[in-house]
Amino acid sequence: MTRLPRTPSFRLDGKRALVTGASSGIGQGCAVALAEAGAHVVCAARGVEKLQATVDAMAAEGWSAEALALDMADLDALSDAMTGQAPFDVVVNSAGMARHGPALETTPEDYDAVMDLDLRAAYFLSAGAAKGMQAAGLRGSIIHISSQMGHVGGIDRAVYCAAKHGLEGMIKAMAVEWGPMGIRVNTICPTFIRTPLAQVTLDNPERAKWITDKIKLGRVGEVEDIMGAVAYLASDASAMVTGTALLIDGGWTAE
Repeated sequence: MTRLPRTPSFRLDGKRALVTGASSGIGQGCAVALAEAGAHVVCAARGVEKLQATVDAMAAEGWSAEALALDMADLDALSDAMTGQAPFDVVVNSAGMARHGPALETTPEDYDAVMDLDLRAAYFLSAGAAKGMQAAGLRGSIIHISSQMGHVGGIDRAVYCAAKHGLEGMIKAMAVEWGPMGIRVNTICPTFIRTPLAQVTLDNPERAKWITDKIKLGRVGEVEDIMGAVAYLASDASAMVTGTALLIDGGWTAE
């Protein structure tokens, strides 16, 4: 009888996952997606109260989760957190910030704040995660929440685009270096997602029209639109995927 192939499992039972920026928005959705798939999820963020509320809500669903107070931009605290935890099979970095404005008005303080979190912290989180995976012999998956703005430009977004374009280059180089160890590194690149952070932009009728005109599917994204992608990249279903970007942009970058 002909032996037919089988779809690799999307399950993460027995896996340990770290999700940064997990207290709300996309990060919270990523934490839920991994927990639903069976992983034990360490949820990290700065705001302890919101973070614990997320973990409590996850526990009420019967999922395995714990809270970790962490300021990603503090590299000493980040290093301590990575070395103080058991190695992770999956790391999802959803911590990020933006300080939008005209490039001619960007201050060094704004530039440093965005770069420190969106690129510098992402770099050293990746390195710390990979060291732990390598030492434990894990074939792990590192996933960064990037942006469609890592592939195109945008109004008042020069610093943000610089950080996200840098992130896209970073994961390609890391994928080349860590591929022989079985460690995969990828990005997810959303369009505008309806979160508290994006709501200020979406509440501006002029900007909202610009956004929906650019998104070929005619709507902004929802957190749920990201959750299947993170489960895919975390699981064996994407075992041959590394050094690439999964664009969830409704067709924004298609032209």
